[in-house]
This record gives sequence, structure tokens and C-alpha cells, in this order.
Amino acid sequence: MVLSTVTWVTMFLAILALPGVASVVLIRSLRTEERKLELLREQGSIDSYSPRALQELREWIQAHPNDPYAPEARQRYNECVRTLREVDEPYYDWSVEQIEKLETIEE
Repeated sequence: MVLSTVTWVTMFLAILALPGVASVVLIRSLRTEERKLELLREQGSIDSYSPRALQELREWIQAHPNDPYAPEARQRYNECVRTLREVDEPYYDWSVEQIEKLETIEE
């Protein structure tokens, strides 16, 4: 089986590109983790959900109130709401208005 020139060039470019892409992703990931750690050290806690994720969690809780995982989901939801009200700077992109509109869910 003979490989064409295009195949060899593509394989060579992939070998060159993959380490570069992996390095960029790793550096970006480490920077976000550094920011989380810095906020955790300064504030003692950080928000655990993005606005979209917290909204999806609330919707799931409302749709599945009798699920065996519902009590834990409510607890985590309420914990995130309380944390957002306590911290000076959230990790995720929360606006003051979004935080003010949040309400805890009865456990």
C-alpha cells in the first residue's frame, strides 16, 4: 500500500499541530484554575455554577421533584445562591441583577 503525497503532508502537519494545540489548551486551563484558586483564597468560596448551568439545575429540580437526587440538587442549588450573595467577585459571568433575582428552593 502506497500513501499519496497529500496523505504524508497531512500526517506531518497533524504531528506538528497537535502538540501546539494541546499546549494552548493546557495553558488556558491552568490559567482558569489559577483564577479559581486565587478567588478561593481571597473570598473563602467561589460560585460553583454558571448562570446557564444554575438555571438548568433549577429547571431539572422543578421537573423532577421526587427524584432520589432532588434533595442533593436542591442543596447544591441553594449553596450556589448563598455563595453568590456572599462573594465580592463571582468566578462565572454573573451580573448583579441576575444574582439579586435568584431565590433559594425549599429543601
